[in-house]
Amino acid sequence: MYWLGQMVSLIGSWMQMTGQAWLVLTLTGSPFKLGLVSTLQWTPMLFLSLFAGVVADRYPKRRILIITQTGLCCMAFVLAALCLTGKVQYWHVLITATCVGTLQAFDMPTRQSFVVEMAGRDDLLNAIALNSTIFNLARVIGPALAGLVVKEVGIGWAFALNGLSFFAVIYALRAMDVPDRVRPRQGSAVSHILDGLRYIRRTPLVLGIMILLAVLSIFALNFQVLVPTLARNVLHGDSGQYGLLMSCMGAGALLGSVGLATFGGRGLQTRAILAGAVCLGLGEIALFFVKGWGLSGLALFVCGAAMATFSASSNTIIQWNVPDELRGRVMSIHSLVFGGTTPFGAFISGTLAQRLGTSATFGIIGVVAVLSAAVMWLSRLLAPRTVQPSGPRVAQAEPFAAPRGGGRD
Repeated sequence: MYWLGQMVSLIGSWMQMTGQAWLVLTLTGSPFKLGLVSTLQWTPMLFLSLFAGVVADRYPKRRILIITQTGLCCMAFVLAALCLTGKVQYWHVLITATCVGTLQAFDMPTRQSFVVEMAGRDDLLNAIALNSTIFNLARVIGPALAGLVVKEVGIGWAFALNGLSFFAVIYALRAMDVPDRVRPRQGSAVSHILDGLRYIRRTPLVLGIMILLAVLSIFALNFQVLVPTLARNVLHGDSGQYGLLMSCMGAGALLGSVGLATFGGRGLQTRAILAGAVCLGLGEIALFFVKGWGLSGLALFVCGAAMATFSASSNTIIQWNVPDELRGRVMSIHSLVFGGTTPFGAFISGTLAQRLGTSATFGIIGVVAVLSAAVMWLSRLLAPRTVQPSGPRVAQAEPFAAPRGGGRD
């Protein structure tokens, strides 16, 4: 139920993400202002993620997700109404992006830690990889569909369809029957946050992953904000061709996540994290040289596969190691590193693209990705080894009950 609901909702989310970027370029024509939207959307993650982890550990995760998904649904309809009435302005996009970012700050760590409650620790790799599969399947379908919708009927309908898509995941969350795993805790929110930070500091493997994730999030993983300018300014295409480029990236990510789910087994090599980082960097460096649509799509396909491999394997290894009682807080720090650094990365990418050009920016962030992976390997924090589930096994969730109206809500 969760998997199917997420699939529908994520297709809509990718439609909105694609449409929003094209809308900003249409309104402003500025790569810098496009980067500024991404900066504001991810800034709440920087300030709220740690507190969101405490909330995720204190309250039922399913109910938190219902609230956040409902809020994201409302934001999609607001932006759709502004576009369909012809009143949308750039500052409207800035405000709605900030509201979406605030909701995502609570949604992301809760959603990631909720997966293990449904699947259990032993099947966590496959659960995360399958979750990544639908995310990346949506990455293939959503941008292409958004490009078609924007071209044929207008950009407002892309946002409206995203709003409608949230009904699927909200219904699934309300109808499913998953035990609430909330443990009473004493102490302040600050002390709980510090517990999560101390765990990361004294666990070298997790610390190494967090450091590499931070560097790549600031530079290499922000390459998606450059794809609209690549399509419009370098390749001189329209919204449909931009959507196809995004779909090429999504197809690669889909292949990477399916491969991880199929061949990951019960163990996972840390070299999968390093290989993902290196291949991502090489794909971005390739975009510095290529100028045609075919080779650009191929390079983005490689970037997508590498990004999915890196993200899913790093997420899985962290969750395999973290104790259950710290899961929400550690994953909130993961979300902070993964998303909270995005404002800096989006600002850097937008500024570099404005000053040096899109192709040169791809080359710079690609070199940073390759060098950072090499440093982590040489430092031995991410020395090649096989990691398997450790610690107490999470109790398997009870079988999902048949949909029953509003669930326990």
